[in-house]
Amino acid sequence: MINVLLAACCSVLVSVLLKLARRHDIDVAQAIGWNYLAASVLCALLLKPSLTTLMQPGAPWVSLLGLAVVLPTLFLVLATSVRRAGIVLTDIAQRLSLLLSLLAAFLLFGETASALKLGGLALGLLAVLGILWRPQSSGAANGERAWPVLLTVWAGLALVDVMLKHIAAAGTPFSASLLVCFGLAFAGMAVWLIIRAVAGRKSGQGRLTLRNCAAGLLLGAINFGNILFYVQAHRALPGQPAVVFASMNIGVVVLGTLVGVLAFKEPLSRLNRAAIALAILAIVLLALAKT
Repeated sequence: MINVLLAACCSVLVSVLLKLARRHDIDVAQAIGWNYLAASVLCALLLKPSLTTLMQPGAPWVSLLGLAVVLPTLFLVLATSVRRAGIVLTDIAQRLSLLLSLLAAFLLFGETASALKLGGLALGLLAVLGILWRPQSSGAANGERAWPVLLTVWAGLALVDVMLKHIAAAGTPFSASLLVCFGLAFAGMAVWLIIRAVAGRKSGQGRLTLRNCAAGLLLGAINFGNILFYVQAHRALPGQPAVVFASMNIGVVVLGTLVGVLAFKEPLSRLNRAAIALAILAIVLLALAKT
């Protein structure tokens, strides 16, 4: 289970780095761009994926290109969510994206509904409502509303999961799809960052710096670590995918809550706390449904 713990720690650390970015004068957009370079290199070196399936007719290039656009866009939204809503609620919104993925599995992939799945789905949706509810007095600074970005994170990660399922259904290995998507995402972000730097040359805005590059490479290493350790956990427990699934998601919720509340003093209402408990219970039910 050490791999599950390491994967959960990496997931929460990504949120922590995004939370600290502004405090340390890091351009989040540049960090996210460099993150994909680090993730691409680590994926190629450690997972050693074969790209032969992508050279064959019927390769899911539309989904791969779509994912290469959605991933960095969602990462930018994630950074905004961490800043506005905090680590606790952002991490829980990420974990509860599995509810929309489950709905998509029912509607698009022909998965059979069961009492446990429907129960987990119902509790999870209640948890989402509790997480999105933010009293005005506990909102972000400067009157920024948190619920739109939380909702976008929730829906965006579910979209990523659906696209990955479509790519997997086409026979593309997970590691190969990761490498291609990370590489394309880096290329797209690099073009955008260069254009932004040239456009803001006179004002100095968007200037590419080694500081932002270093922060991005660190972010990419941790981000890829989350993926690698999660894959390793499934390999170590091949007959217990539900245990890995539940442990990972609950671990992120618990660790994210502890870090957000204790380290960053993030406020939580009673409804938010109840929603966290419901989220954990929903994850347990969905994990039991997988057994």
